[in-house]
Amino acid sequence: MGIKKSTYFFPVLLLLGSCSTNTVQNKKFNYPQARKDSTVIDDYFGTKVPDPYRWLEDDNSEETKNWVKDENAITFSYLDKIPFRNKIKERLTKIWNYPKETAPFKKGPYLFYYKNDGIQNQNVLYFKKGEGGEPKLLLDPNTLSKDGTVSLGTLGIDKTAKYLGYSISRAGSDWNEIFVMNIETGSQLEDHLNWVKFSGISWLGDGFYYSRFEQTKKGGELSQANENHRVYFHRLGTKQENDKLIFEDKEHPKRSFALSVTEDERFLLLYGYESTSGNSLSFRDLKSSNKLFKPIVTGFENNFSVIDNIENKFLIQTDRDAPKYRVILLNPEDPKDEKIIIPEKPDVLESAGLADGKIVTKYLKDVTNKIFVYSLQGELINEVELPGLGIVSSINTDHKDSIMYYTFENFTTSPSVYNYNLNSKSNSISWKPSLDFNAEEYETKQVFYPSKDGTKIPMFITHKKGIPLDGNNPTFLYGYGGFNISVTPAFKIVNLVFLENGGVYAVANMRGGGEYGEDWHKAGTKLKKQNVFDDFIAAAEYLIQEKYTNTKKLAVHGRSNGGLLIGAVMTQRPDLFKVCVPGVGVMDMLRFHRFTIGKHWSSDYGNSEDEENFRNLIKFSPLHNIKNQEYPATLVTTADHDDRVVPAHSFKFAATLQENQQGDQPTLIRIDVSAGHGAGKPVSKQIDEWTDVWSFVFYNLGMEVR
Repeated sequence: MGIKKSTYFFPVLLLLGSCSTNTVQNKKFNYPQARKDSTVIDDYFGTKVPDPYRWLEDDNSEETKNWVKDENAITFSYLDKIPFRNKIKERLTKIWNYPKETAPFKKGPYLFYYKNDGIQNQNVLYFKKGEGGEPKLLLDPNTLSKDGTVSLGTLGIDKTAKYLGYSISRAGSDWNEIFVMNIETGSQLEDHLNWVKFSGISWLGDGFYYSRFEQTKKGGELSQANENHRVYFHRLGTKQENDKLIFEDKEHPKRSFALSVTEDERFLLLYGYESTSGNSLSFRDLKSSNKLFKPIVTGFENNFSVIDNIENKFLIQTDRDAPKYRVILLNPEDPKDEKIIIPEKPDVLESAGLADGKIVTKYLKDVTNKIFVYSLQGELINEVELPGLGIVSSINTDHKDSIMYYTFENFTTSPSVYNYNLNSKSNSISWKPSLDFNAEEYETKQVFYPSKDGTKIPMFITHKKGIPLDGNNPTFLYGYGGFNISVTPAFKIVNLVFLENGGVYAVANMRGGGEYGEDWHKAGTKLKKQNVFDDFIAAAEYLIQEKYTNTKKLAVHGRSNGGLLIGAVMTQRPDLFKVCVPGVGVMDMLRFHRFTIGKHWSSDYGNSEDEENFRNLIKFSPLHNIKNQEYPATLVTTADHDDRVVPAHSFKFAATLQENQQGDQPTLIRIDVSAGHGAGKPVSKQIDEWTDVWSFVFYNLGMEVR
């Protein structure tokens, strides 16, 4: 997940008495009786803030488990009565069931890539010797669990391409386990590492570097704050308890660290993080007898990513003095010795990699991609011609190879794999999907609408060609707006069902994201966070003004930081939307930093330990802005193994919303079992979830399934 001054007094009604049980005002829904504890009151700089549902933060208590069970019973009872729910599931399953492949990446003599035959729960890892080699199955995560809830995470392949280190996640948790296998024989080694989180697998000789936390207290695995992140070296064939500690920072337990090895195995690179934005950078020269890491960058104000070393200097992509990023060549022994190779451009430099002595760059121009090839001296060689307007969702290069692989997609075009020869400048398609959907019947346009303060915000609008702009089209507006993350025109199979049934799908690219670089990101963070919500509200008003839809036909959705977005706008403007679907959202902005890795989000949000930030956060915190009034039809979604945004956020939000809903619209919560924040969720669970989301949306927008 990833995310903008005024002094403000938030009036809080103090609850009297020790404990009470809420009375649900909505007459149509018999919501569970959630106990209210009015003794739980926090004092923030003299402001008293009640938290009567604090007990829902304890995901191990029987009371919470019973509440979850009762809430799911009501939600699924409601969904079961929607007459076309099975039709939606049948169509989703059918349209999802087509072969998929990813762009391959090269290591040693092999190309590695993922395949999915259609509706396999997890993608399967294959490899082959060169472009014309025979594909061989390397690792099938579908065999690791009966229900498909074990997923593959990070891969790390040693220099000789003999060993594969890989991590797995269970039930969607951020906690990973690392295993090792022999690539040629497919045999598993005995190596098994636990308590790994937010880690790479970077090989050096007969072992690899990885990052881990200490084992958490029993019962706190999914909610306890994660501190003291350390880097270790694991040697093949040894026990984890014998792994060598490479780096720790006892003075700063809230920092996280990652270590990588340069392609030629000359340097170790140590990255440090305090948040989701900005990093420190240190290095060790393995040719030197000095075993200490030497700092290059000690602060956390900017981002530094080493592309690779060119002899004894580092080629680095950075946003220091360049909010849209540039490429520099830096002498690590003297960080002031710096040369600009590719200067900052008007568009955002998303990535840069080396291939056959050249630099391949990917830029974002008005939220679509362009690829350019440069010499190592920074001279533009050529632009790679792409198939059309869309995004390059992955691009894989090899230092010594003139062939690069990439995937291209857009809202209505499923990812196709291309290979590009940097010498002949020729493009060819390696793999193209075939699915039961005619993209030619649909169109996408990009508009730029004014936000509250006049800032122009881009938005994509996709729909069937020729729809009438009479203000009556069912419309689904999606947004994120945070953590420097760009919401690009990516292909999402789930959206086709909505488009096929006459829906308008819109994506607003609000401030807080990375669409126009770091300045755009910072314009939607901390004390400027309200800009994000204003941008989204303005997007909804634009769609209504331009006769795409009306308030009775408009549904809105966002996940994670986007869940916060939906929670904020539905409490600020409940009159504007008919349906709200906040997914795995950050709903309690006063306590988010107390759970798992929530502290890292303070770079975007600030946190309530600072008075100025507290008075800003409480103005838009979804949980603390629910009032006794009518709210749109709402389906909150979360999962029991979400240890990124713990489900307590959604639990407390849903309980408070149900207590205060004064209208006849449903305010339900769907709590997935054996699932996490989203990564690695099996296809079967994705189909089930989106069947329920679309059923809820279609039903409450008055749509029919064609």
